[in-house]
Amino acid sequence: QVQLVESGGGLVQAGDSLRLSCAASGRTFSSYPMGWFRQAPGKEREFVAVISWSGGSTYYADSVKGRFTISRDNAKNTVYLQMNSLKPEDTAVYYCAAKIRSSSWDINEPSDFGFWGQGTQVTVSS
Repeated sequence: QVQLVESGGGLVQAGDSLRLSCAASGRTFSSYPMGWFRQAPGKEREFVAVISWSGGSTYYADSVKGRFTISRDNAKNTVYLQMNSLKPEDTAVYYCAAKIRSSSWDINEPSDFGFWGQGTQVTVSS
């Protein structure tokens, strides 16, 4: 079992940066690829980024590629999402989760992930 707690969200202006953190408890954290998703009001939860268990491989949604960076520190049981050049359309609740199903690296549906955190709100004003 893995328990996840996200933090770092807030209200920022367009063009600003934020770093989200996802702290994990549980001895098996380092064995899972980890991902970030987001959900805006009235929209479905969408994939943002995923990182391999070692941190050596990452994959991003086209909408955030070049602006967001996912990383992890297995010694600290933490996954990060560095978000730069934020846009109003990035406004959403951001969730981290463990990739518990071994689907293709470029296929990241919410059903492939488990142990969801409670989310952290990111609001970007124009």
